[in-house]
Amino acid sequence: MIESLTKVLNGYGLISGFAVIGATMWVSYWLSAKFTRGRLHGSAIAILLGLLLSYVGGLYSGGQKGLVDIPLLSGIGILGGAMLRDFAIIATAFGVNPEELKRAGVSGVIALVFGVFVSFFAGAAVAFAFGYTDAVSLTTIGTGAVTYIVGPVTGAALGASSEVMALSIAAGLIKAMVVMVATPFVAPMIGLNSPRSAVIFGGLMGTSSGVAAGLAATDPKLVPYGCLTAAFYTALGCLLGPSLLYFMMRGLFG
Repeated sequence: MIESLTKVLNGYGLISGFAVIGATMWVSYWLSAKFTRGRLHGSAIAILLGLLLSYVGGLYSGGQKGLVDIPLLSGIGILGGAMLRDFAIIATAFGVNPEELKRAGVSGVIALVFGVFVSFFAGAAVAFAFGYTDAVSLTTIGTGAVTYIVGPVTGAALGASSEVMALSIAAGLIKAMVVMVATPFVAPMIGLNSPRSAVIFGGLMGTSSGVAAGLAATDPKLVPYGCLTAAFYTALGCLLGPSLLYFMMRGLFG
């Protein structure tokens, strides 16, 4: 019985992937309601559980891709791949009211540019403090602080080492986790309660996963607005990282 079930699940990895993710989401929202009374959103807990499961899967299989290295869970690789990730980000745009977006106007654009540069220089400063002084490493880790997507894209374009690219991803993941966990708590203090403020917030923070989870815990209606500028933020970071930001670092550090 068990052998037959395992054979079926191995043969239909996508279905088993949906089942695992569905169970994870159910547990996450139960934990959120039971132990935090909704203050820590279920999606934030789900991402934390996903990172933990990925780590455990990597230890179990001795591989490089976490749970995907386990045949029974290989379908998670499709669900977590770039195609469905980008589809989910783009789909959020359909919940945007264009009139509300126009009201953000110049403020949203300024927040977008300001957010990229502040995150980059913060990440580069930390990298420099820990002994990285070459332009490629500083740019890669700095753009990782922009988002964990921009870091490896920039690193691959500049020929950064695998160690530096891993650090850039780690920097982006930490930022995403901080944003998703802290947003519901700071939202009342910063006036994060309208589509216009969500557009500006998404432009300043930039991390799509962190902004989406944080705004979902604050007010689900704000998610499309924050995610829209967060998506532009990622695109802008990927454009500026291997070009303008790298040349700035090379001018400063050679």
